[in-house]
Amino acid sequence: MTDTEASDIRGTGSEPGGTVLALRALGIGDLLTAVPALRALRKAFPHKRIVLAAPERLRPLADLVEAVDLLHPTSGVGDLDWHGESPELAVNLHGEGPGSVHDLLETEPEEIITHRHPELPGVGGPPWRPELHEIDRWCRLLEQGGLPADPTDLLLAPPPRPTPHAGTVVIHPGAKDAVRRWPADRFARVANALQKDGHEIAITGDHSEIALARSVAAAAGIAPWRVLAGRTNLEELAAIIASARLVLCGDTGVAHLATAFGTPSVVLFGPMPPTLWGPPPWRRRHRALWAGRRGDPHGDRPDPGLLELEWKDVLERSRETLAVAERRLR
Repeated sequence: MTDTEASDIRGTGSEPGGTVLALRALGIGDLLTAVPALRALRKAFPHKRIVLAAPERLRPLADLVEAVDLLHPTSGVGDLDWHGESPELAVNLHGEGPGSVHDLLETEPEEIITHRHPELPGVGGPPWRPELHEIDRWCRLLEQGGLPADPTDLLLAPPPRPTPHAGTVVIHPGAKDAVRRWPADRFARVANALQKDGHEIAITGDHSEIALARSVAAAAGIAPWRVLAGRTNLEELAAIIASARLVLCGDTGVAHLATAFGTPSVVLFGPMPPTLWGPPPWRRRHRALWAGRRGDPHGDRPDPGLLELEWKDVLERSRETLAVAERRLR
């Protein structure tokens, strides 16, 4: 794709003066944890064109970030397919490499900001630190490249289109990997109790999670029309999350949407701890529940630590979070 074929997601573009190319060709949560870094690039280069290489499906979120001028559709490592002018700066927000570094080097940038990798001794950069929270990782990378970044600059404005599902308690039982899926019957028990408390429930998910969402609704006694799984695009899902009273989910992209919109949430972690991908601790309207021990992130069944989270405890935390949110609205 050429520069002229790339779509302008801000509608106006920036003043001429060169291109900054940022690679983050991953998922919803990955993009949202990179928002502070993308905004730092915008502030550092107000008169340059900021191009984000990311999957096309994330365009609605890229638009809400308002930190980039162009979205260059890229599905992952090896798919950058860059035929535009050589960037003045290429920034690797994708991973530790080496594939993502090779992709950016092929654009022939004047400069590159990336973590160093032993397979690329000629490319400098800080070492990869696996213990860092994902938001801090990218902010630190830019700071070590001489660009100040604020890890707290991560909130998004709600999507411009309203949703008919505003004010619901969102239950999102799915997750990309089986190891991060809390049992459906436990989601159902919590959903049933919250519905009896008087809350309207919405059950979300993608097309592959329709059966899961319907099973939760059936077990919880929730009306089928409240199952929104498979019925929303990303923009509509974002609007639902932004207007929700509470989001209950596992360690998924939906959890990051709740953080980005400031929507109260209860997020169930396992096998990885919330210190890596969870809501920042200063965002106190979000509750991260974790049994306290890591597991195999590549497992094919729910993580044992995740299974230690009992539904009654999750319900209690959900009620507490809702009560705090309601007091703030008074």
